[in-house]
Amino acid sequence: MGFYDYSVTARDGEEIPMKNFEGKVVLVVNTATGCGFTPQYKDIEDMYEKFHEKGFEIVDVPCNQFAGQTPGTDEEIHEFCTLKYNTQFPQMKKSDVNGENAIPLFKFLKEQKGFEGFGKGPKALAMSTMLSKIDKDYKNNPEIKWNFTKFVVNRQGEVVARFEPTAKMSEVAALVESLI
Repeated sequence: MGFYDYSVTARDGEEIPMKNFEGKVVLVVNTATGCGFTPQYKDIEDMYEKFHEKGFEIVDVPCNQFAGQTPGTDEEIHEFCTLKYNTQFPQMKKSDVNGENAIPLFKFLKEQKGFEGFGKGPKALAMSTMLSKIDKDYKNNPEIKWNFTKFVVNRQGEVVARFEPTAKMSEVAALVESLI
């Protein structure tokens, strides 16, 4: 199966087939409303505004699996995003991205692009330190490590990159722009 064979559930319960995004560049991200990385919503919205008309879509999947940082209902999450960050892209139904209840799309994405590290810098060091206490083997499995892990899918439906939450948003934007 490929990217276009999957779907996600929108916050209103409608199934959204990834086939709807065929021929577009797609950013798939698991998000949280109460995380230190939550301000990345601003950068993600900026990318959406800049590239949407050129064929760019965002699949925002709120997830409460990481320190319970997304406690609200789907409507509360949407309200938070639109009021605080003026997001125009839709938020999907809050879903799991790891474990036995992980949505199939995220299982597929993790198979395509595994964990390659947090990079360098204070945030990367903090994430590595925290995760080594939770999962000593975290470096050796493809699981989503935290909120705001991003996958970029090109116009052909290929998963071309995985960005951990510690990645610079300018790097994500540069890759998206190169694919537009």
